[in-house]
Amino acid sequence: MKGASRVAIAGLGPIGSRVATALDRGIEGLELVAVSAASIDKHRGWLNKLGKVPAFVPIEALAEMADIVIECAPSRLVRAIVAPVVSRGKTAVVLSVGALLENEDLIALARDNGGQIVVPTGALIGLDAVTAAAVGTIRSVRMITRKPVGGLAGAPYLLEHKIDIEGITAPLKVFEGTARQAAKGFPANLNVAVALSLAGVGADRTMVEIWADPALTRNVHRIEVEADSARFSMAIENVPSENPRTGLITALSVIACLRKLHAPLRIGT
Repeated sequence: MKGASRVAIAGLGPIGSRVATALDRGIEGLELVAVSAASIDKHRGWLNKLGKVPAFVPIEALAEMADIVIECAPSRLVRAIVAPVVSRGKTAVVLSVGALLENEDLIALARDNGGQIVVPTGALIGLDAVTAAAVGTIRSVRMITRKPVGGLAGAPYLLEHKIDIEGITAPLKVFEGTARQAAKGFPANLNVAVALSLAGVGADRTMVEIWADPALTRNVHRIEVEADSARFSMAIENVPSENPRTGLITALSVIACLRKLHAPLRIGT
């Protein structure tokens, strides 16, 4: 593909594998050249069936091989993936957004070297509206998240506070606090809250409620924003992917983000 931007993917779970397949089928101006995963052998079967098989490499090699690296890995690996990319003036697409709060210097590293960190909309609706409102003055942002029990089980905050949700028979509020606190206590669940905070008033002013609901089969997010330009609320019910902590729409959001990069018509802020 002449003149195409080279793309690499770190992590081949439900999101990474779907994005890899979409790139192989064709996204204008992009070419999948490399992938990395903790257990690459379990993915070789389907990867070898792609139209053009990408190179299987360790994460340290991705930044050198690609112009765009998509992070679909555990949050603890974000720094190892993103820092080499942005320090080379390249683009990192980050899904483990919560990790950016613990590695805020990556933003300065990208700025100083001409790189860019891109955060797709993911499982959240309305980031464009929040971003626009933030150009003016936002007075308050609140997000209420309701998840099936299986989508919250094992979260560090629940373990630390000895909150048992396995046997609940009614909705239970398990957390109320800032987006920063939510990201720390629920690292596999609340990337959406961090994305919202980065689009708006920051992690310490974005307030979050988290509910475990045994009656739910979908992840439900409601956002309430009060600004000088508008007052608005938005709600979305996400169908979980193979990973109950991640919505199916997250992978589709990454694909939509990639399609925008070279599209002749771009919709949205």
